[in-house]
Amino acid sequence: MKTVLLSLVAASAAAAACGSHAATPAETKSETVSLDQIKRGTVTLADLPTDEIVAPGKIEANPNRVSKVVLPVTGRIAEVLVKTGDSVAKGQPLVKIVSPDADSAMSGFLGAQAGVMQAQSALAKAQADFDRASDLFEHNAIARKDVIAAEAALAQAQASRGQAAAMREQAARRLAVLGLEPAAGGAESNTDAQSFRAAFQQQVVVRSPLEGKVLELSVVPGEYRNDTNASVMTIADLATVWVTSQVPESYIRFVQVGEKVEISLVAYPGETFEGKVSRIADVVDPQTRTVKVQAEMDNHAGRFRPEMYGSIHHIEAIAKTMVVPIGAIVENNDGRNIAFVETAPGRFEQRTVGVGRRAGDLVRVTDGLQPGDVVAIDGVMLLKGLRPR
Repeated sequence: MKTVLLSLVAASAAAAACGSHAATPAETKSETVSLDQIKRGTVTLADLPTDEIVAPGKIEANPNRVSKVVLPVTGRIAEVLVKTGDSVAKGQPLVKIVSPDADSAMSGFLGAQAGVMQAQSALAKAQADFDRASDLFEHNAIARKDVIAAEAALAQAQASRGQAAAMREQAARRLAVLGLEPAAGGAESNTDAQSFRAAFQQQVVVRSPLEGKVLELSVVPGEYRNDTNASVMTIADLATVWVTSQVPESYIRFVQVGEKVEISLVAYPGETFEGKVSRIADVVDPQTRTVKVQAEMDNHAGRFRPEMYGSIHHIEAIAKTMVVPIGAIVENNDGRNIAFVETAPGRFEQRTVGVGRRAGDLVRVTDGLQPGDVVAIDGVMLLKGLRPR
């Protein structure tokens, strides 16, 4: 493409020419431009990403560290021990419940304990009968069939003792699930009315399954709950959070599990944070043609909150790229991108250039310029208004 040479007249040169009566086209008011009005820069090579992803995202609680707390039994809420926003430790009491199921479980345990004691007594008697029969048989006082019968009774008593012990263990495990303690000393300590009532007045205590914060609470003291599948509160460990983003299908090849990404948040302008890709969805959203990508962020400082909005930025590769300041490129009347290259002091050549994506205050140049070229980067529109020579 033909190039056009433009000459500039410096202010000093114009002043020197005041004594001449022959005015040149460059000295006319419409044609004169001072070199001081033109700022120049150099075409350089910069390390820029060849492929990069920028996609909107938002912060979510780590789903692996979120617990929907449900009640183990039906009953009346006696006490709620936490509030929304409270930090809780693993195993910390959350809710106390008065439940008939707890009474039933305690009754079952006490019955099983009594069964063990009865079986133990029967076993002791069977053992004594067997020992006595064996002694009498040795002295020819009874027939052998009597010894065999005593031995059979002993075996049956032993089996009954084992069965009773198993039933007690089962009842004890049920108490453990409900967070109840077996009555101290078993049935022997519950012979009086006061100790017996104490065994049945224990409340079911619901404890936190993990360390975290109470995000939601939907239970109050005094209400009766008969749905053990309904959540009464949500606890989340926010020491780590996820940033979920929808990455276009055409860019998903650049993202791998375990890679690091930069994260920007609306709540913290000017700051960037680091995350690590923890999961890439196995399917493409048929409506948006995007793939869900989740990156994990450390949140021990507590700055990140679920539902915060931002974006993720992932760079695939870096390469040397020819760039110029964005002010060096203007669009000509015919739609071409042009730049003005200084070929000699005060002389600029208009060139058609190919441009790529912006990178901050720089723009990529694909053709038309060479590294080291000096171009006008400010006052370009003044050059564009001059008539070519």
